[in-house]
Formats: sequence, C-alpha cells, structure tokens
Amino acid sequence: MIWGDQLMLILAEPVLKELPGATIIADVKASQVLFDGIARLGGMPLMWKTGHSLIKAKMKETGAPLAGEMSGHIFFKHRWYGFDDALYAAVRLIEAVSQSGKSLTEIMDAMPKSVATPELRFTVDEVRKFAIVEEVRERVSADGAKIDATDGVRVSTGDGWWLLRASNTQDVLVARAEAADQAGLDRLVAQIDDQLAKSGVERVEAVH
Repeated sequence: MIWGDQLMLILAEPVLKELPGATIIADVKASQVLFDGIARLGGMPLMWKTGHSLIKAKMKETGAPLAGEMSGHIFFKHRWYGFDDALYAAVRLIEAVSQSGKSLTEIMDAMPKSVATPELRFTVDEVRKFAIVEEVRERVSADGAKIDATDGVRVSTGDGWWLLRASNTQDVLVARAEAADQAGLDRLVAQIDDQLAKSGVERVEAVH
C-alpha cells in the first residue's frame, strides 16, 4: 500500500523542479515526512483542512500547482485543471517514476520511515463533536503543548504528532498519530486515549 501522502511526495519532486519554491498543499492528516520532504525539495509546504472543496479553494487562493489528501484525493493545477482526477494522477505518477530513473520500489525504499496509525474514527453525538475538539485544544494548550489548529488539533511532541478533528460529514471524531518508532506511537495513542476519556469518549472505534 502506498498512501496518498507518500504519492504526493513522489509527485511533488518533478513539479518543484519545474516550479522552484511553489506552494504544495496537503491536509492535516498527512505525514510530517511529506511536509519535511516538500521543504527539502525547495517547495513551500502548506498544511490545510481536510475536504476536497476546502483544498480546491485553498489552491485557488494560493496558486498552488499541486495538492493532496491522505485519503488519496490528488489535485493537479500544474498542466491540468486543479481538480482531483485519479486517472490523471496515475499518469503523472508513471511520468514521475520514469523521470526519476528508479523503480517505484526503490523510491519507496529511500523514503524516510515512520510508523503511523491508520485513520481512527470514534462515534460521538453530533452536537458534541466540535465541542470535544475544543475541550481537547484548551487542555493541551494549557499544558503548553505545540499545536496546530488549522483543522481540529494537531499536537507535536518529541515522539512525533497526533491529530484529533471532527468529521465534516459524519458524527465521528477522527484521530491519527505518527512517530519514529512503535514505542513513540504507543505513547502518542495513549495521549489521544487520555484526551478522549477526559471528554467522556470511550475508546471504541466507529465502523467504517
């Protein structure tokens, strides 16, 4: 499985060779490996809200040539029209791999490694979902945590980062975490569990 944010890093390289310094957008669920990789390639990484309509609006506002979501929605404005088009993204992936002179396996093997949870989803009452995220934000802010509040709460620690956000379309909270190793990931997930418990949410994942 090659995730949406990993595909984005592969796709961003030829775009940034042609357009140095360009803004590349990804949603808050995307790996830190992607944001760091865009910067390393000379681009301007921009973390934005999850949701195809929100991403497209931000692309129009910033003039970004490429954007993508963890879910696999990938938006090309560079040589295309700026909407999420799976077939076009697939062709651009073939082109990017060909231009690299490496196989896709070799590209993936060279990519910085991290461990991450899948998208975790917790059923909550619709009227509580945004309030819970706000409660968590207030608690972690009071503790002096480093947070990004672009879309929910993304907390960075020495281990990595964890995210809690309210779904735009369902009565669920969405969480994700990423760390350098499994022990760090376990600590991050424990922080998510602790914050959910403090807001009265049981650690029972929603059915997809």
